[in-house]
Amino acid sequence: MQHLLFVYGTLRKGESNQGFLAQSEFLGRHETLPEYALYDLGPYPAVTEGHSSIVGEVYLIDDATLARIDELEDVPVEYRREQIDTPFGQAWIYLYQDTSQLDVLLSSGDWCQKV
Repeated sequence: MQHLLFVYGTLRKGESNQGFLAQSEFLGRHETLPEYALYDLGPYPAVTEGHSSIVGEVYLIDDATLARIDELEDVPVEYRREQIDTPFGQAWIYLYQDTSQLDVLLSSGDWCQKV
């Protein structure tokens, strides 16, 4: 089975975990509706529900890739998956669960810009 995945941090092009998507098809960039908040946790970002748009990329991935990324994201402990609308269809997004750890809000909505 194939899935769409919206990525906003270390899985994006040029970032440290992009290799997880090496065999996946890049569909394009996307900016979410203003329903989220993006935080910087240092080596990686966290997204929660909020009132900002998040910038990222959408990929077409297979079951095995989704399972590997679930493991990377420590689902369901650290992150959980939900679906969002993108121009390419419904895509998975990873949402951070422990909001007590979040203190560095990135108002730009783009972790790769870190502004």
